[in-house]
Amino acid sequence: MFDKTKKDTSQLGQTNRIVEGTVIKGDITSKTDFRLDGTLIGNYNSTSKLVIGPSGEVQGDVKCVNVDIEGKFSGKLEVAELLGVKATARIKGEVIVGKLSVDPGAVFEATCEMKSNLKTIPSDEQKEKLA
Repeated sequence: MFDKTKKDTSQLGQTNRIVEGTVIKGDITSKTDFRLDGTLIGNYNSTSKLVIGPSGEVQGDVKCVNVDIEGKFSGKLEVAELLGVKATARIKGEVIVGKLSVDPGAVFEATCEMKSNLKTIPSDEQKEKLA
């Protein structure tokens, strides 16, 4: 009745944070949520959520599940689920997302491709093979 498999909760509620005034040159890989109020010159890769605060800036490529941007981003951004672009955000580059939310006032100067999380619809031939 109930799923008795144990879930990994060791990183639940943990958030990494880079404060305003900090500059990181290099790549970051994270399994937990991450808030960036400083500057990252490099790439970011995560299986969780990234928040770029109002004073935050990323110059590089980002790959993660969810992103909220209030600051600046330039580069290639790949978001598996939801990209939230706040009114104070400035985005330049290439964006690939599952879902996109843009607040009025945001600067969005990017090519944007929306990917569906749905599986491809089988053709008639594939339906016959499945039957």
